[in-house]
Amino acid sequence: MKKMLTMALLLMCTVSMNAQKSQVPDKEIIGTWIMESMQWEGEKVIKCGKEKGYTQFKYYGPDGEYACAEIVLKKDGQLVIYPHEYGTYSFKDGWYVEMGRPTLKDAVILTDKNTYKGTWFTRHDIWKKVTLPDKVTKCIVDRCKMKDTSDDEQQLIKQHMFK
Repeated sequence: MKKMLTMALLLMCTVSMNAQKSQVPDKEIIGTWIMESMQWEGEKVIKCGKEKGYTQFKYYGPDGEYACAEIVLKKDGQLVIYPHEYGTYSFKDGWYVEMGRPTLKDAVILTDKNTYKGTWFTRHDIWKKVTLPDKVTKCIVDRCKMKDTSDDEQQLIKQHMFK
């Protein structure tokens, strides 16, 4: 009897622990995300947003489209959008890859449908999913697309700057 009671208690604890681990489906990454905070190892957390005048933007499309930009609110109230990159991403079974880089397990960890944490080298980020007007998302994604230069432009720059 004592052995059965112990087994039942162990089973209940195991079921309870597994129930507490919420598995957020990979598809929840689809959408627009804004960086809430970042922290380099050994340093203080840096909160992003209006008070700091800085954030980052990421867009994950349902077809694998990916865009990333830094957004700075200058002291004079003007915004500056720094396109970082535009390309593709994949997120499957918790494994994340963007722009064809090596696949990582800790780059994106969905903690719930509206939050993910991730590590990039020695920086730990917290991201929040946001609902922006389509016009705003499109504006930033299009800006990221413009980051790429045409072959003619690249050749001209190489010819004059990288002789």
